[in-house]
Amino acid sequence: MNANTPAAPPAQEPAAGPQMDLAFIARHQVVERYLAGKLPRRAAQDFEQFCQRHPQLLDEIGLSDRVNAALRLLEAGGKPEPWVEAPVRFYQRPLVFLGVSLLALALAVTTVLLWDSRARAFGQRVALQKQLTEQPLRPTASTRPITLELSRTAPSSRSMATLHNGVAELADLKINVAFSRYTNFRILIDRVEQGRFAVLGNVQRDSNGQLRLAFNATALGPGDYQLTVEGLDWRGNAEPQGWVRITVVR
Repeated sequence: MNANTPAAPPAQEPAAGPQMDLAFIARHQVVERYLAGKLPRRAAQDFEQFCQRHPQLLDEIGLSDRVNAALRLLEAGGKPEPWVEAPVRFYQRPLVFLGVSLLALALAVTTVLLWDSRARAFGQRVALQKQLTEQPLRPTASTRPITLELSRTAPSSRSMATLHNGVAELADLKINVAFSRYTNFRILIDRVEQGRFAVLGNVQRDSNGQLRLAFNATALGPGDYQLTVEGLDWRGNAEPQGWVRITVVR
């Protein structure tokens, strides 16, 4: 290299970015773009640093007014402020979810128990029907007269007579209906909490005002039986006259 050759000028540093000032902020709509989230990351950082260094200039660039206007728009639109957490819906709350889960479990258990109870009740009815079908009748050796008074207000909850189906006797029931204006009656015999056992129609009372019902006690299985006495008019329409309960034991 020739000593007289002038040395190359030193390399210049890259020109710095534009200086952030009020004019730059107004000209490039920095505030609007910052609030809309449209500023590049570096420009947003420069704007934040400018606000940090010059807090006294915030009113001049109208930042507070723009923020307040945005908040008023959010309030008018029913939107929460950005710093307010979104409300938790009732079904998202842990206690509500737990309560709904427990309720669903309880309903499932109740359904299973109801089906099991119905299945057991049906099995018991089938077993009783089979027992009544297969139960042999023994010839009666004696007759037992039983006089019964009807409950005229509601089905009887207390047994008025006890029969022993292990004893071969003829139960001769005498039901007093002298108070009734009817002469023809129908007797419904229901096994309590199980179902209808028999229906006897067109039963007439005798001269003593009594309905006579005689049967072999060994024909009935153990349990309570509710007898419903209904009066029949000439059209066959029925009107309850009273109730009486009897018990059959082994």
